Amino acid sequence: MASASPHELLLIRHAPALNEGRLAGRRDVPADVTDEAALAALRAYAGKMDRVIASPALRCLQTAITLWPDAEPQQDSRLWEQDFGTWEGLPFTDIPDHGTLPPEQLALLAPPEGESFADLCARVAPALEQIAKLPGRSAIVAHAGTIRAALAMALGARGRTGGGTIGPALAFSIDPLSITRLIPCGTQWAIGCVNQKACP
Repeated sequence: MASASPHELLLIRHAPALNEGRLAGRRDVPADVTDEAALAALRAYAGKMDRVIASPALRCLQTAITLWPDAEPQQDSRLWEQDFGTWEGLPFTDIPDHGTLPPEQLALLAPPEGESFADLCARVAPALEQIAKLPGRSAIVAHAGTIRAALAMALGARGRTGGGTIGPALAFSIDPLSITRLIPCGTQWAIGCVNQKACP
């Protein structure tokens, strides 16, 4: 079991999304929660939680309920994945490739009718700061983009209006059923681990 802090946030990416090879940011698709060994290992690794908070997305709620069947997840709409606008539902191969952009330009890029990573960071940071004021250990079941936004916040950036450099947070790999651990330290944050896997 992971060593416990009296005050910490465990950000868990939902189980693999059943997205049929198409982009699902705000598109509400289910999760594959059939890997019982992986889910049991993650539950044991995470240990006892004082509360479970989740994005309202079906894939996050399914993951949270499967991990902690005795806890009713609190839903927070600020934890939703980035809104990819008109790219939602497109096959991954049809999404424009902007991978050559410098990180800070990529973070400011918003798909048509959608939001940028900078917008996502500005939305997520206040939610996490509010949760961080609660005593004890909080599990937050959310999305890869949400967790990268949390890491940008922990590294001192706040998104479009809050200053700081958010682009580097896009480089973090956040796999399904991984844990990223943040520890509030006054007005600062310590990053305990990123993309940690629990071995069955």
